Amino acid sequence: MPKATKTWKIGEYCKGGIITVEIRGKVVHIIGKEWDYSAGDRKSSNQSNAKEWTRLTLGLYSTYLSADAYDKCSDFLNDLTTSYYADEIIKWIKANLHKII
Repeated sequence: MPKATKTWKIGEYCKGGIITVEIRGKVVHIIGKEWDYSAGDRKSSNQSNAKEWTRLTLGLYSTYLSADAYDKCSDFLNDLTTSYYADEIIKWIKANLHKII
């Protein structure tokens, strides 16, 4: 199954500091993670083992975000981070849905 993954190490502008998005077929996972300070406190540190603390999973019916799915993503992301980063993450999801599905 085709897959796309991207991690944003946002730091102080995000609850937990890290947001990872995984797209697998028609399923989108938006994952909030706690920064793993044992791996370092810089953006260049390896945060692959950061602990997940929240997740939104969306099952999509097509290659685009419906109004309902967009609203769920937007609400979830705006609760985690600033509107700027929420918008950047949604742009990435939209751009990569067409490549994956």
